[in-house]
Amino acid sequence: MMMMMKEGERERDSDLEVKVIEWEDFEQELARLWSLSSALKQANQNKLSLHRKLHSLIQIDAHSLNQLNELEEMHEKLDAKKKVMEDMSMRSKLAKEDAKKQEDRLSVQVRSLLVAGTALSVARKRLQESNRLLAGEKGYVRLRNLQKRLRMRQQYMISQVSLLYPVKISVGPAEEQELELFPSSSRSGSSAGSKPFNHGSLTILGLHLTMLPFKQMSFFTDKKEVQRSATALGYVAHAVSLIASYLKVPLRYPFHLGGSHSYIIDYSPSIEPTSSDSSSNTELSTSMKQVEFPLFLEGQDTTRAAYAVFLLNKDLEQLLNFIGVKSLGPCHVLANLKELLRNVQSADYIDT
Repeated sequence: MMMMMKEGERERDSDLEVKVIEWEDFEQELARLWSLSSALKQANQNKLSLHRKLHSLIQIDAHSLNQLNELEEMHEKLDAKKKVMEDMSMRSKLAKEDAKKQEDRLSVQVRSLLVAGTALSVARKRLQESNRLLAGEKGYVRLRNLQKRLRMRQQYMISQVSLLYPVKISVGPAEEQELELFPSSSRSGSSAGSKPFNHGSLTILGLHLTMLPFKQMSFFTDKKEVQRSATALGYVAHAVSLIASYLKVPLRYPFHLGGSHSYIIDYSPSIEPTSSDSSSNTELSTSMKQVEFPLFLEGQDTTRAAYAVFLLNKDLEQLLNFIGVKSLGPCHVLANLKELLRNVQSADYIDT
């Protein structure tokens, strides 16, 4: 073992190159080595200093990178805020324009309200003045007098109609008597203490109104009787038209006057199907259709003529209801006309 170690040391010593220095050169060599040692030490110090600077620079770069990232994030946030500010500025501009328009509109409305308020104030003053005039005894009396004068005027004009188309009751073969002697009803429509009479005996201008031909028309029907009934209905239609105009009542069923060939008009809704080109479905269109019904039988259908008499009696009922009187029934045309004339010419009509 020892031999092997010695052999190894010999081999290492043989590998080392031994340099022999003379004594005279020893100091010089020692100075050179000392200089090299100092240079090596200085180099190590420089290396350490460079290492520290490099490490410091690396840290500075990392910090700068972080700051750069933060700066980019702040720049992005700034851009986002800038965009939000632009949107808010645009919205503010639009809101300002809208507010301007609304302000102009409100200004116009305020001016309109001021004008309307002024007109309302003037109207209120006039209304107060009118109320003051009407509140006093003179104002009410004046109004009552005007109403009384109006009703007296209506009464006079309708009395002329009564003279033009007198409705009387036949009490004998050649005698006629005024119906006022036999009042049929009161203003409420009840027959209190009235003397009964036959409505079929009434005449207008001496003509009887027989309803039988309008219900049943045959070959043996008296043609003169049909003509007399048509003439009487023409008289009644004209009288009703005049009375309605004097009382300022628009009739529900107006007339097309023509004497013994008069017509009464019914405005009934007409439903007609209309087909479109695009589909086969039919649509219903509703419109008011004017239908005329004859108040005579010559060349006419009895049903249409009877319905015309019914509509004529509905007009009489409308006028009776207007003055507060009930109708005597749907089949009493002359009786209803006489009742209308009698009530309008009574003293109660002026006092109501």
